[in-house]
Amino acid sequence: MKRIGLLGGSFDPVHVAHIALAQNALQALGLTQVQLIPAANPWQRAALNATGEQRRDMLELAVAGHPGLAVNPIEIQRGGATYTIDTLRALPQDARYVWLLGADQLANFCTWRDWKEISRLVDLAVAMRPGTALSAPAELAEWLNRHGRDLMELPFPPMPVSASDIRRRLAQGESTDGLLDSSVAAYIAAHKLYR
Repeated sequence: MKRIGLLGGSFDPVHVAHIALAQNALQALGLTQVQLIPAANPWQRAALNATGEQRRDMLELAVAGHPGLAVNPIEIQRGGATYTIDTLRALPQDARYVWLLGADQLANFCTWRDWKEISRLVDLAVAMRPGTALSAPAELAEWLNRHGRDLMELPFPPMPVSASDIRRRLAQGESTDGLLDSSVAAYIAAHKLYR
């Protein structure tokens, strides 16, 4: 059975650490593919700066030339508030899925809608984020232990890159060299995003 990694996020904009994480997971976990899933309207954060279509377009540019990486626009096509559980229930059942998340997301995982069901439907793999300890919330650790499930650790060297910092740099006319794929940077400039 195929093993597919799922990396959800706002990708506002997609940056080099997103792609590095996806590639790392592909190799380290022996996955068939990693799908990057741009959120339509993430309920736990402020309004997005770029439209769903723009974020999808930037992702398509960013994954081009990276075999094994793909964009899955399922949440943008569905629209409305984005809940991971709805996405997982809508995916084809011909694969085993691994949900990739950062240690920062792991910390609030038990606030996600139907988090126990999410943990039942997918394996969880966590990547280190700068300044965040890799430890599951007690409630999640207990649930995984009780159901014989593992929390996989992704050996990912933390990269100090964040979309919020990139948006700030772009708004202030500062350089984003080395933070964005060149085709994504060109798209942002052409569409006058984040100014």
